[in-house]
Amino acid sequence: MTYEVRGVIARGKGAPVTLETVLVPAPGPGEAVVNVQACGVCHTDLHYREGGISDDFPFLLGHGAAGVVEAVGPGVADVAPGDYVVLNWRAVCGECRSCRRGRPWYCFDTHNATQRMTLADGTPLSPALGIGAFAEKTLVAAGQCTKVDPAAAPAVAGLLGCGVMAGIGAAINTGGVGRGDTVAVIGCGGVGSAAVLGASLAGAAKIIAVDVDDRKLEWARSFGATHTVDARAGDPVAAVRELTGGFGADVVIEAVGRPETYVQAFNARDLAGTVVLVGVPTPEMTLELPLLDVFGRGGALKSSWYGDCLPSRDFPMLIDLHLQGRLDLARFVTETIALDQVEEAFAKMRRGEVLRSVVVL
Repeated sequence: MTYEVRGVIARGKGAPVTLETVLVPAPGPGEAVVNVQACGVCHTDLHYREGGISDDFPFLLGHGAAGVVEAVGPGVADVAPGDYVVLNWRAVCGECRSCRRGRPWYCFDTHNATQRMTLADGTPLSPALGIGAFAEKTLVAAGQCTKVDPAAAPAVAGLLGCGVMAGIGAAINTGGVGRGDTVAVIGCGGVGSAAVLGASLAGAAKIIAVDVDDRKLEWARSFGATHTVDARAGDPVAAVRELTGGFGADVVIEAVGRPETYVQAFNARDLAGTVVLVGVPTPEMTLELPLLDVFGRGGALKSSWYGDCLPSRDFPMLIDLHLQGRLDLARFVTETIALDQVEEAFAKMRRGEVLRSVVVL
């Protein structure tokens, strides 16, 4: 059986996306077809459209999604038709050197579906992050399906599939934020606001949100920031130091992905503090730091890939916290839209008008 569905396609660099017919094959060994119920619009999708990830056009966009398993292929035991799942792009292999060391969140050989989805004329599609969820159905590796409590609304649950997990995980998993810590977050869009939320959940005593947009600073406050710094009004490094007794923050999370803001993060941390880069840079960007300062300040300079999450561990836990009223994931959903409104959502995202637009099917 081949499923014929509608999907959002990026055909070329910088070209507006189009809504087209997509052919989804029946699942083969180790694969699953998922009925997509909701999928968030993420900056990564825009990076794909702009050619910032690769030039393997055409792309089937969308990746932070939740839905219900339609069918599974031979050899699939962990999920079954009817299961409510959040899709992830870190389906761990269990066999690589990182998995064998007990660090599956660093898996070096994550799985994707083997078969290709295509356009109606047979043109193979490249699914964003191996998912391609701006579609009514998508084909993924079964390990990309993480079962969660179906009481969580799809528009909320799907957010864990990318940016919200990236931000929360940057604070908790990568940054190791603990009770009483001071934390600064530079860049308070969707991922940065999620980092603020993660720091709050971890018990940070002081959370300083830094941005150039008043609206984003207000978002950060709503997620638990105790202080805000308008970087247009002065030196944000000096402001963070002033708010931390002159020392700098224990953990500084850079959620912009630019050299100049990374340098600010480096200089805004305390001695032996931690810098976490979760913002995604572009290929041409380079970084220059005084090596003596890297040595003399100690601590750790880390990057956070997907919030160093293990989906099977983290997704159900965070959904449970949400359902208990302890983790307000619904606050991230600025608007719900249809499949044919993704291009407009990209424009809103670029203008900083939304935390997340979410496609609901």
